[in-house]
Amino acid sequence: MQVRSRQRGASLIEVMVAVLIFSVGLIGVAGLLIMATRSNHAAYLRTQVTFLAHSMADRMRANPMGVWSASYNSDSYPIASTQQCDTGCTPSQLAAHDQGMWSRQLSTFLPDATASIKCTNGGAGYAPSADQMAMRPPYGGSCSMKITWSERAVSGKSASGSEIPTQTFAWEFQP
Repeated sequence: MQVRSRQRGASLIEVMVAVLIFSVGLIGVAGLLIMATRSNHAAYLRTQVTFLAHSMADRMRANPMGVWSASYNSDSYPIASTQQCDTGCTPSQLAAHDQGMWSRQLSTFLPDATASIKCTNGGAGYAPSADQMAMRPPYGGSCSMKITWSERAVSGKSASGSEIPTQTFAWEFQP
């Protein structure tokens, strides 16, 4: 006597359900990896912005006459400047050289970067003489720096048609 099993095809359905559940899990893991990569890249860009801002502040700190004469002020970085200071420069030429170097760094390290620097000596109460500048007095005013960049390398609109967000780093400092 032969006994017939009533469970025909049940194991195939169980395997298909397991594959479906496994596939949904893999899609979730892939989404997490994409989000982690985007967050890591955004953190990298913010680190670059901080480095670039401090780099320019250090350049300005090394050229106080350029800061006092407002040679670093600009609303439209990156600036195309080819000023060379291999054999020495005046403070305004050094500022132009610094602006060109910083502009190239902005363009290299940040997607769609724009920046502005505005220094005011309001509240300083005096303008230093050349002799005082040789002693490197503190700058009596303040400077504001604003750097704007795109979070993703492509500007404009995303594939879904929404605007790609831009980020802004704003900083008030005394060089």
